[in-house]
Formats: sequence, C-alpha cells, structure tokens
Amino acid sequence: MDDSRLTNVSELSQFLQSTQGFSLKLEGLTETYQFIDKTVDRFKYPSLKRAGKRVVLTYLRKVTLYKKAQLMRLVKRAVQGELKRKVYVRLHGSRTYTPSDIKRLEETDVLHLRLSGVATREIMRREAEVFGHSKYANIAHVSSSHLYNLRASPIYKNAYINHTQARIIGIGETMKPENNNKPGSIRLDTVHQRDIYYINAVDEITQWEVVICVPEISEAFLEPMFHYILEAFPFPIFNFHSDRGSEFINHIVKEILERLLIRQTKSRSRHSNDNALIESKNGSVIRKNMGYSYINQEAASLVNDYCQKYLTPYLNYHRPCLFVTEIRVDKAGRERPIYNEAKVPYDKLKQLSKDHRYTYLKPGLSFEELDKIALAQSDNEFATILRKEERKLFENIGRIPPETK
Repeated sequence: MDDSRLTNVSELSQFLQSTQGFSLKLEGLTETYQFIDKTVDRFKYPSLKRAGKRVVLTYLRKVTLYKKAQLMRLVKRAVQGELKRKVYVRLHGSRTYTPSDIKRLEETDVLHLRLSGVATREIMRREAEVFGHSKYANIAHVSSSHLYNLRASPIYKNAYINHTQARIIGIGETMKPENNNKPGSIRLDTVHQRDIYYINAVDEITQWEVVICVPEISEAFLEPMFHYILEAFPFPIFNFHSDRGSEFINHIVKEILERLLIRQTKSRSRHSNDNALIESKNGSVIRKNMGYSYINQEAASLVNDYCQKYLTPYLNYHRPCLFVTEIRVDKAGRERPIYNEAKVPYDKLKQLSKDHRYTYLKPGLSFEELDKIALAQSDNEFATILRKEERKLFENIGRIPPETK
C-alpha cells in the first residue's frame, strides 16, 4: 500500500472522508506492524494535538481493522522505538511434574478410589514426609487445584481404568422426541408436593394435558396410572418421552408401552430443551394451580379426583395455550420462535383435523361428542366451578388430623 502522497493530517482527514464506503486491510502481521511504525513516524504522532492524533488513529484503525485498545498499545510501542513482533519466551522450559509423578498420582487414586484433591494431596505428602518414600517428594507439592489438571492429562487417562463406568439401561431410546407433526407424541414429568406426586403429561403438538396425583411412586400405582394417562388422551399415542427418572424408566412402563406399540424415548444428557415443554407446564399449570404448601399423603385420592374431574377438562377445553406461528433467525444465527396464536388444546386439535382432512381421534370418538363437553359451560363459567372445587379441596385437606401428618 502506497500512501506516501499523504503528507499531513489535513490530507489524511480528507482521505478518510472520501473513503467512508471503502474497506482496506493489510495482509500479514509483519507488514501491519511496519505500516503502523512508519505512519507514526511520518506524521510525528507524539507532537500532534489531540484532534490530529484522533485522525491518525482513525486512519490506522481503518487500514489495520484493529480494536482501539490494541491499536493504542501498538502505537505506544511504536512511539518508544521500532515496532516489532514480540517473541514468546516460555518462562518454565521444563515440566514441573513428570510422567512418573503422574503415575504416582494414578496409583494413589487406584488404591484409595479417587478421593478429593485435598485428601489425595495429603496422602502423597504423608508418603513423602512421614513414611520417607522419595518417589512422592515432587508430586507431594502439587496444589489441590492443579491436581485435577493432572488427572485430565492423557498420561493419567491412559493408565487410570477404575473410573466410574456409565451404566447402560436398555429401556427407552436416548434421543430427541419426534412428533411427526401430528398429535400423539407426549412428554411426561413428575412434580412432588412433599408427600404426594403429580404426573403431568402433555402432547407436543396440541398441548393437550393430563394431570393425575398419586401418594407415592411405586409399582402399586404405576400400572393403573399409566393406563389412565394413555386412555385420557382423545387421540392415539405413538411416542412416550420422559426424563431418566425411575418412575418412567422401568420394566412396568416398558411392558405397557411395548404391548400398545408405543415408542419410548428419554432425554439426552446436556440437552435441557428435550423436555422443555413439560418443564414449563410444571410451573405454569401445576405450581400455579396447586401451589407449594404441604399436602398429606392421605389426601392424594381427593387431589386426584379434583385433577381428573376439574383440572384436566379445564386445561384442555377452557385454558388457551400459545403456539408458534413462525421462527425468526437473529444476527447470531439463533432461532427465535414467535408465539402469535392462542387456542385451547381442543380447538387446536379440531384445527389440525380440518387442515389435514384427517380425524386424529381414537376409534369410537367424534368431535360432536367432545363438543358437548367443550360447550357445556363457557370458559369463565367452568373456571368459576374449578375455583369453587379448589377451595373445597383445600378445606378438606385442612381437616386431616394433625397427628396423621
């Protein structure tokens, strides 16, 4: 780049104004450093006034594309002398802890089943100072934090074989649930309220929701509980997705789903969005309606009757949910869903059936029968009944004798 015709700051300022729409870039770090050094010397940067220095810095930023802070550091070095690339010099040319030291650490972890860093360091200190084993003299001075770095080294990993083995459970597939763009892919999760448990199930497409309550998570309640959930949805279920909780990942649930030809999937590690829908429903539905207060285990049947008779119909016929209408991509490439549609799950199910010209309902069900349930009361009328029954429920819970709590 030849800029020798620019001899003063005013010419430099005119050049910047005339090239506002252009971008310049030097190739190579050495050429860039030489350009900064020559520009600082030619325009006598140290003797310029503040306005002149600003013009020179703007010119350098335009050509080098450096940030202001980095450019100021380079200009300062150019003013002090010739600007050259610094050569990196390693302060400690040799390793402090050799492969044999790491081997001593690995042997200690094998014998003591890998204790914490502080405890392991104390064992090696005692080996060196108390028992006089000189081979531990160097590794005994390792810090507790750096000890974990040594455990992550290839030398340690290649030798250490007693690490925690992942337990492979052959129930369900570890994968993101597939909805096939139709109702029938449900998400499940458990919400506990001290001595009772809510089983929450939500369909991914229509957000049809079924809530039941059980006194405890055990085999005595699992089979009837899941049979009720699968029968409560008005459309066939083809995918059953949950987290890795033992209430879902067990042989009883596996046998039920295999008998009904329902695919079972479970969430992936470090993929919190796999079950995001049900997690949001836990807060916006279960906690918002049932609260956090203590409920005695003896009241589980009362709560379950309330959920089946009032809460579940309210959620599906009278409580609107938000649905994604479009997905926008921001400047960083992240997808942002836009929720501009609000419908009750039942209306969403009817809309899908109309759009696809296909009835998703189970055999023997019709929208005429479901309309009688949906239109029997208005949304506010059914919500009034719901809140009235809710007050009765908690009054009955409060009458349970204190000695049974």
